[in-house]
Amino acid sequence: MAFNDSRPPADRQRLKKLAQAALNADETVDQVNEILGGLGTTLAGMDNTVAKLDAAIDDLNPTLVKFAETIDNVNEAVAGLGEITARLERIVTRVEVIVGIAEVALKPVGALESAARGIGSRLGLG
Repeated sequence: MAFNDSRPPADRQRLKKLAQAALNADETVDQVNEILGGLGTTLAGMDNTVAKLDAAIDDLNPTLVKFAETIDNVNEAVAGLGEITARLERIVTRVEVIVGIAEVALKPVGALESAARGIGSRLGLG
């Protein structure tokens, strides 16, 4: 049974192109649906990953607070060490002055000792 169409060939060609375009559009819609289906799975996985990242950041916040407190304590300790160092430098300066005075005070004793040894050796005692 032959299909007998009384339409002009241009109309048939136009209908054929429209039918092909409809089939192509249908195929494109199916492809888009597949992509969107895969995208949904990907987005769900991404949502899970972001939730885990948020939890990790929440866990990190107390650690950062503790770290900041530790840095503050270290800064205070360094300031205290600076004060101790300044005191020790003042003590060392005083000890150096005392040692200098003692050296000057003991020079005559050293000279006296040297003279006594010299006399003792001349007398045959040493």
